[in-house]
Amino acid sequence: MEENKTRLLIAEDDQNLGQMLSDYLKVKGFETRLERDGEAAFKAFIDDQFDLCLLDVMMPKKDGFALAREIRQLKAKMPIIFLTAKSMEEDVKEGFKSGADDYITKPFSMEVLLMRIEAVMRRVHNLKAELEQKKEFKLLDYSFYPDKRVIEKPGFERKLTSKENELLRLLCMYQGEVVDRNDALNMIWGEDSYYNSRSMDVYITKLRKIFAEDDKIQIINSHGKGFKLLVE
Repeated sequence: MEENKTRLLIAEDDQNLGQMLSDYLKVKGFETRLERDGEAAFKAFIDDQFDLCLLDVMMPKKDGFALAREIRQLKAKMPIIFLTAKSMEEDVKEGFKSGADDYITKPFSMEVLLMRIEAVMRRVHNLKAELEQKKEFKLLDYSFYPDKRVIEKPGFERKLTSKENELLRLLCMYQGEVVDRNDALNMIWGEDSYYNSRSMDVYITKLRKIFAEDDKIQIINSHGKGFKLLVE
């Protein structure tokens, strides 16, 4: 598996269209996973890692709108494009309320779909670049300065170790979303070994202690996959 390929989850119950989409996007350099109903697609999303979701609206077991809402509960910034035969204004509104980044009506040109995917991914990459360069993250009364490796609030200041700093930066960048354990290990420690995994747990505990006096800031375990920073 090539790590630099954009990974797409395709949820489409039309077997012919789904396979056509998957085959076309693979030729264009994407890695795809095709599921035929909403429940199978959500299980795939939990079990695997994706960069963008293409969701049909009318699917068995779970429709695309419901699936998008569940996906966004896990990853609030996950890019989602709806594929649907519906074109009524109310359906479009419902799509965007459910978390769509874009909405394409069947029948559509494969070239147009590719352009829409590339446009959404450019926005995602630009946002990620902005977050990586961000000098300050606000967490209620706390101010976190990743370049200085300092977190502070009135009457409190804490200098962070490099690992604490990078871990908190990652959690802040994806606040409200699950940060995958293996992704964090590879990004910060360089590999996802057992030893490094135990080390990361120690640093998570240290970060939790920093916010122990404020129950509105929590770092929680999520779905056995990783950690999520929640700020009420």
